[in-house]
Amino acid sequence: MGDFEEMDDRARYDRATFAFETKDYVRSAALLEPLVEADPGNAEVRLLLARSYYHAARLGKAETELRAMIERWPSDAYAHLVLARTLQRAGRAEEGAPHLKMAEAMGLEA
Repeated sequence: MGDFEEMDDRARYDRATFAFETKDYVRSAALLEPLVEADPGNAEVRLLLARSYYHAARLGKAETELRAMIERWPSDAYAHLVLARTLQRAGRAEEGAPHLKMAEAMGLEA
């Protein structure tokens, strides 16, 4: 992973997106983590990181990112949906139910 440091942010994001699309979720997360640290206000990058964590079965990290997103952007329906799915996958469906309802109320099909 030594070559990561030499990439600019755009190249890093492009590689992370490619890694995500090719189901290399661990690599995608590793590429995205420094971008989120540098710019926590970038919702698109943050959501991709949370989704990478979810698909890599790093559910605790996914939950942390998604809760931070919802705190910052409470009207992000997709973040509510992914948090509900994360909690369901972690065996905490009851805790995720309000987020699922919120996503549905905002027009997302669960």
